[in-house]
Amino acid sequence: RGPAVKRIASIDMLRGLVIALMALDHVRDFFGPTPFNPEDLAATSPGWFWTRWVTHLCATCFVFLAGTSAWLRGARTGRPALARYLATRGLMLLALEATWISFSWQLSYNVMILQVLWALGMGMLLLAALAWLPLPAIGVVAAALILPHNLLDGVHSGSFLWQAWHQGGYLPVTQNFGIVVIYPLMPWLGLMAAGYTLGPVFTWEAARRRRFLWSAAGALLLVFLVLRGFNVYGDPDPWSTQGRGAMFDLMSFARVHKYPPSLLYLCVTGAIGLALLAGFERVPPVEPLKTFGAYPLFFYVVHIALLNGIAAALMITLYGKPTGFANGAFQLPPGYTPSLALVYAAWAGALALMWVLCRAWARHRRAPAAVSPA
Repeated sequence: RGPAVKRIASIDMLRGLVIALMALDHVRDFFGPTPFNPEDLAATSPGWFWTRWVTHLCATCFVFLAGTSAWLRGARTGRPALARYLATRGLMLLALEATWISFSWQLSYNVMILQVLWALGMGMLLLAALAWLPLPAIGVVAAALILPHNLLDGVHSGSFLWQAWHQGGYLPVTQNFGIVVIYPLMPWLGLMAAGYTLGPVFTWEAARRRRFLWSAAGALLLVFLVLRGFNVYGDPDPWSTQGRGAMFDLMSFARVHKYPPSLLYLCVTGAIGLALLAGFERVPPVEPLKTFGAYPLFFYVVHIALLNGIAAALMITLYGKPTGFANGAFQLPPGYTPSLALVYAAWAGALALMWVLCRAWARHRRAPAAVSPA
């Protein structure tokens, strides 16, 4: 184990909140799969749309806070130790993504799925090199990766390197196995570098830090509102009035791209994340959120296969067969109807179960207070 470092409760609580929201998204995948995309305005309802939309906060906060936590660790251990830690941690996350996590999503192994741990692992490898640079230089790298990447939206290629960097996509390896990139790296690497540059803010006096976080959140929200309102730049699809009332107009306005994350996606989710971070500094610690946030990797590694297995058993019990892919298409069992009520009930049960498991893991670890990037 690394040296003990004082934990920052607001970071743990935000990380705990977003991992709980992540569980909602995964519960929806397993317990409430829909024959339509919940963000397809022609097919969805407000309930399904906002249940999906609120979980967009997760990836932004995970990746950004991983960068912030890396700086905090480096401030305690020094750059050489930080670089070694980030390199080994990054490789470990990549190995987990390629093996157990990919299996957990399928309960088989027909495809290697590269998503959030892939982005985190590659980001840590990048930070292991960038950490030797001055913070302003790292900020320039972050801006260069985040700000212009929507200019490349029209560039499409069958090259796996381009898919991994910007486009996303599927690479068939054999007739029965392939690699799918869900999190293209370019903007996510920039986001982690941006989070790293925020690290020194957490050494400031509390009131000054909160003012900065609120101001940064307001600035990001303003950028989002202006660019989105005038459809200037930052997302492949402009918003438009839907002719179905104010709610669907708002849904159109809020529907921003996650795969890959558009600039506007990062602005609006980043604004909410920074505002929550500031707000959490003024409230008493919420123990479940602190525990989830202190052990997010344990939560992540355990919950996917657990939820997938329970949901499959439930579908077999109720409908005679589980959901899954057949003949290249996603199949729902006969008689199945998606239910938001079931999704939220299963989410409550999942959080209760993971609370028990995370507390047991905490007792097992007897963890010292430490700041961890993941």
